[in-house]
Amino acid sequence: MENAALELLRTTFGHPGFRGEQAEIVACVAGGNDALVLMPTGGGKSLCYQLPALLRDGCGIVVSPLIALMQDQVEALRQLGVRAACLNSSLDAGAAAEVERDLLAGDLDLLYVAPERLLTGRFLHLLERAHASHGIALFAIDEAHCVSHWGHDFRPEYRQLTILHERWPDVPRIALTATADAPTRREIAERLALEDARRFVSSFDRPNIRYRVVQKDGKGSRALLDFIAGHKGESGIVYAFSRKRVEKVAEQLQLAGIDALPYHAGMPNEQRAANQRRFLQADGVVMVATIAFGMGIDKPDVRFVAHVDLPKSIEGYYQETGRAGRDGEPAEAWLSYGLGDVVNLRQLINQGEAGEERKQLEVRKLDALLGYCESTDCRRQALLGWFGEAHEGHCGNCDNCIDPPESWDGTEAARKALSCVYRSGQRFGAGHLIDILRGVATDKVQRFGHGQLSTWGIGADLDVRQWSGVFRQLVAAGLLEADVDRHNALRLTALATPVLRGERTLRFRKDAPRSTRRRERAGAAPMIELAPEAALRFDALREWRATTAREQNVPAYVIFHDATLRAIAAADPGDLDDLAGIAGIGGTKLERYGEAVLQQLFDVA
Repeated sequence: MENAALELLRTTFGHPGFRGEQAEIVACVAGGNDALVLMPTGGGKSLCYQLPALLRDGCGIVVSPLIALMQDQVEALRQLGVRAACLNSSLDAGAAAEVERDLLAGDLDLLYVAPERLLTGRFLHLLERAHASHGIALFAIDEAHCVSHWGHDFRPEYRQLTILHERWPDVPRIALTATADAPTRREIAERLALEDARRFVSSFDRPNIRYRVVQKDGKGSRALLDFIAGHKGESGIVYAFSRKRVEKVAEQLQLAGIDALPYHAGMPNEQRAANQRRFLQADGVVMVATIAFGMGIDKPDVRFVAHVDLPKSIEGYYQETGRAGRDGEPAEAWLSYGLGDVVNLRQLINQGEAGEERKQLEVRKLDALLGYCESTDCRRQALLGWFGEAHEGHCGNCDNCIDPPESWDGTEAARKALSCVYRSGQRFGAGHLIDILRGVATDKVQRFGHGQLSTWGIGADLDVRQWSGVFRQLVAAGLLEADVDRHNALRLTALATPVLRGERTLRFRKDAPRSTRRRERAGAAPMIELAPEAALRFDALREWRATTAREQNVPAYVIFHDATLRAIAAADPGDLDDLAGIAGIGGTKLERYGEAVLQQLFDVA
């Protein structure tokens, strides 16, 4: 079985060998056993069920939550010569009936289906007939974290998927996710009746992604534009908190000459689908979106993911940043946040309809993300630590490691800030408090008589940016909280008392002006540096790929990944045998595109 799997990996998928635990997972499931797989985005999860499905008799049934994900994966498999199909609401009755006939006839290797459709009586009966005639190879439950009520992508239908084991106990199941902390892993196993399944937990580390966090400085889109300037002509995703913000940021990027598109749930379905299709099929498009966009997006050459607002949790942040660099080449995750983000998210949690236990969990997750943002230590170490994975730090590929931040004794500044909050009645936001501390006689200060407070002007030694950092870090540390019933006024928590009494000291991260921070090209290692002649070949191959993709109405990356085209351009193969030796070129693609690729190389020569 091992030799057969490796041969299939090489001839069909064009990969010279397995990565990490892929070989063990394939052997486990192909041998008829259940598996629970946690593997980072871009780690090769799909192969863990695609190969066993091809090795076993019958059709593999893949439960997938998003239509776009199904369609992309089906098209990519068909390009490899794999008999794949999907059943979802995008198919008309005739097309759906044809897929069902192919399943019953044994003419499918893999069938992707949404959980809602799978759970219908009609589809379950169809599976019974298929199993009786040609067999079911396996059940793959992708994005398995959707089963967790405490997770960020909860789908209630996932909790009913135990019916697969109940009806077909002889069919192996594999549940896969890229995002799950320890409690979520336990819930996946419990809810899907996979307690006895073999667990494979790969490293969550994505060494090719560079992590960078910056503080909002009141200059609007300037920081984002400066960041994207370092990724000119590259595909990327920008996440924003609200639909209105998405529209505004997309417009700002367009005015700056960036090929940007908006995406959010409030847009007409046709426009949203068209924007997603263009992002997937074209090179260099930047998608500005809410978190409604991205789960299951398979585009491998996303070179950056930027957050212009603070996400809700580390899990959400990790999954969203994981959409960058799926091809293993250098990518960057950039996050900009400020005190307003913290206040807004805590207000959203407090005003939500969830129970108290759920709210407390969401606050803890938000606090963990704040700790990540404010940390002066290795970002990768803090990020992986949330998922229970130890990392020695000093990764060399995050802002804190590349340009270590300074810290300062903020105890006295904290006492001034906390005292000002208390003496002004715990009724005002950070902006007004900073005016009091700096002795700025605004109309509001004069109206409330705050020029007479003992804290008036005692903080003139710090500027507005520095005081903003103090208040932001006091909120992040839990010494201050926003009162949602008083327009987000800041108030003291019990943790503030030891500081005010002089019983606790504090050190704060020093926020260096953005212009003084060293700018670095993303990535742990550079992409293959191409000689001038090879660069011409690479450009020609990308143009050919774009034309071919348009003709077939498929994303460009399902033809060939950038990494494969770069390797071809560097090797400059002279015949089909030489071309076949390049990673990413399986037998079907060699037969389908080999001559065309060689012709492109010949034309450039």
